[in-house]
Amino acid sequence: MKLGVVAIGRPGRGPEAVLAEDYARRATLAGRALGLGPLDLVDLEPKKPGKAPEAELILAAAEGAHLIACDERGRTYSSRAFADHLARLRDQGERRVVFAIGGADGLDDSVRAAAASTLAFGPQTWPHALARAMLTEQLYRAVTILAGSPYHRD
Repeated sequence: MKLGVVAIGRPGRGPEAVLAEDYARRATLAGRALGLGPLDLVDLEPKKPGKAPEAELILAAAEGAHLIACDERGRTYSSRAFADHLARLRDQGERRVVFAIGGADGLDDSVRAAAASTLAFGPQTWPHALARAMLTEQLYRAVTILAGSPYHRD
């Protein structure tokens, strides 16, 4: 099952971008044997401002995929439950799962409506570059949990 993180805006060259790229690479390498990956990071830049043009790009990038909207009002998961959720999606035959991170104003209602589910990192609002890094870390953690690596919470 391929994994993707689509985010509005450029992550820049800061430490968050380096961290996200590193975790995406590690998740891709560790996930091969599990049928997970690659983990692709896709940055989208709308030509017009606003949530509607952002939504068009997100929905086009996620076409045909199981879409999960990253939203502060979404569902929260423990790391183990998140890993189990990904494994269920894979085992149910999903071929591609895409996580969507909106721009400064969040996701358009059309993206939330199109999403099969939502994911939150709590009720706080996070800069998209940091949310992207946190999400890729959790995807890497999920892959390592599913691979049977020792997990400090067990």
